[in-house]
Amino acid sequence: MQSILKLLRPHQYIKNLFVFAPLFFTFSFNFEQIVDCIVVFILFSFLASSIYILNDYMDIEEDRQHPKKKFRPIASGEVSKNSAKILFFVLSIPSLVASYFINIDLFVVLVIYFILNIAYSFGLKHITIVDIFIIASGFVLRLFAGASVIDNQLSMWIIIMTFLLALFLAVAKRRDDVLLAFEGKEIRKNIDGYNLEFVNAVMVFMAGVIVVAYVLYTVSDDVIHRLNSSNLYITAFFVILGVMRYMQITFVEGNSGNPTKVVLKDRFLQITILFWLASFFLIVRI
Repeated sequence: MQSILKLLRPHQYIKNLFVFAPLFFTFSFNFEQIVDCIVVFILFSFLASSIYILNDYMDIEEDRQHPKKKFRPIASGEVSKNSAKILFFVLSIPSLVASYFINIDLFVVLVIYFILNIAYSFGLKHITIVDIFIIASGFVLRLFAGASVIDNQLSMWIIIMTFLLALFLAVAKRRDDVLLAFEGKEIRKNIDGYNLEFVNAVMVFMAGVIVVAYVLYTVSDDVIHRLNSSNLYITAFFVILGVMRYMQITFVEGNSGNPTKVVLKDRFLQITILFWLASFFLIVRI
């Protein structure tokens, strides 16, 4: 059971908290909407786990060459291939069926996420740049999943910011793969399409774009009018702090291989995120 739980990667469920973002930015919470978002979070988590299983199944040989991924349940032999196949269907089919009966829009979003990631597992992940764009798109789809059950139309700003941030994290993750390739451990077929100079340049570029886009968001007339506050620019302080800290983790500490674990373990980032959430909420509500 411990190996199966490890295979599901529950620590990755932190990504699925993005389904709550549309609810957070409505600033009008109610019990029914919270419950609906929790249900979406659970369904998305089960479906995501099925994709993780498929990825591990398809990457057995590559994972066995990776210094950390070789300990994954399928690559290490802790979970058999047949068991992995069964788990894939047990998690994916009920999640999709349940979403159909809950909300047709939610069903469509989950189907798109499912098909896109199957295509990723079967070949798109080997196409340079396309691979990180698909990863970033998954975060945007989480937003649409959350918005579908609270009957809220997503603003262009939340979509843009989520995509940019996810792209930044995906590039940081590829940087770790490039460093492993330097050590003679080429664990990705598309790694030749990346090198350290390119990845570093893209990270710096994306960091700048994220900060500028966020500042533009906070001072846009539409946002100021909708949220009835002209002080949102103050929250940019925490966004800049968070981006700089993640770049420090990447360039100085060389530890960007798993963004989820970085967020779960780095106290600096956790405090920064909490302060951003608190400051944003207080500025809008006061």
